[in-house]
Amino acid sequence: MTRPVTLWRIAPAVFLPTLLFETGQGAITPIVALNARELGGSFGVAALVLALLGLGQIAGDVPAGILAARLGDRKAMLVASGVAVVTLTGCLLARDVLVLIPCVAATGMTNSVFNLARQSYLTEAIPTRLRARALSTLGGTARIGAFFGPFVGAAVLQGGAPARDAYWVGLVATVAAGLVVLLVRDVSGATPERRAAPTTTRAVLASHRQVFVTLGLAVLMVSAVRATRQTVLPLWADHIGLDASTTSLVFGIAGAVDMLLFYPSGRVMDRFGRLPVAVPSMLILGLSEAALPLTHGVLSLTLVAMAMGFGNGIGSGILMTLGADVAPPAARSQFLGIWRLCADSGNAGGPLVVSAVAALGSLAAGIVTMGAVGLAAAVALIHWVPRYSPWAHPGTMARHAANQAVAPAPADPGGPHPARD
Repeated sequence: MTRPVTLWRIAPAVFLPTLLFETGQGAITPIVALNARELGGSFGVAALVLALLGLGQIAGDVPAGILAARLGDRKAMLVASGVAVVTLTGCLLARDVLVLIPCVAATGMTNSVFNLARQSYLTEAIPTRLRARALSTLGGTARIGAFFGPFVGAAVLQGGAPARDAYWVGLVATVAAGLVVLLVRDVSGATPERRAAPTTTRAVLASHRQVFVTLGLAVLMVSAVRATRQTVLPLWADHIGLDASTTSLVFGIAGAVDMLLFYPSGRVMDRFGRLPVAVPSMLILGLSEAALPLTHGVLSLTLVAMAMGFGNGIGSGILMTLGADVAPPAARSQFLGIWRLCADSGNAGGPLVVSAVAALGSLAAGIVTMGAVGLAAAVALIHWVPRYSPWAHPGTMARHAANQAVAPAPADPGGPHPARD
């Protein structure tokens, strides 16, 4: 008799590799620009090299979905780990910034493949009643790794070691993650390795076009606001005259608040639906970002930063959960690749909006603009999530349960639900 799938049973196969992989990525992120400077790059070139981590991830989203659909999630993770070992070795051995650039971009692409494969696996393997908790825990595990990775990297660099030595942390963590994936099998009976899907990514994009131009736009806005908080907090701290150590402390406090909330948010989403978490998350994050220019000292900045961390934390895993809700079973990986492209584009675009508005007006204006985007994202979620997700709120959940009792055959959740249109 097959044992039921639980979060504890899948932890070694899912959450441990993610923790290791993200710890490695977290260790290298702060030093990429410094490494570029050591190799003779200008400040502009160093900033470009750092941006390539995110741009590489964006470029890898759609190919990641194709790869996972063809190879299966587990094999895709092994490929991502193996390629990441090669690219990180290239970063470590690079003695010219022109060698570093493609290695950093390719490392970003491997991150996309690894993360999409785990999300796709959980979407298939976990019962719907545990979906939000599983994906929130996956997101929380990644945040923990990204939080502690820089501290591990800093420990390696003690004593004046060159910045490139932090790549050793990335290498060791990535090898460890790959070994866990190789040696610890996924939960037996949870999901088979998939063969190539009968549909193409272009066909998935065409058939679910309405989802991506509506709910996908909301996802982009949510991601933009969440990414912006990490940019505007240190910038505003510098604007009001705080030193680097104080800014780091405030940032760390906000990050700790953020990390503590991923599991409770998943429980709420599983019990009451996605909107009771997603909407408050955007309202709190948007309002607290808009309030940031009103702070003028350490105490007020810390309080607003904690509010931002709380708003972001209660929304942990919401985008992955919504993606799992609406992804078509026959082409799940390809759909999630496009879905992640929407989210990652927001991650990259949010800070650019702040920069553009600040250049035209002021930093405060740029921050307030993104706060307004957060409020707009809340409105968009309220409007579009019930249209596509049966688990939007208790009302849609009850209707879905009643429909399943009458006609239990699964329907493709990727398109609109005419009964609710």
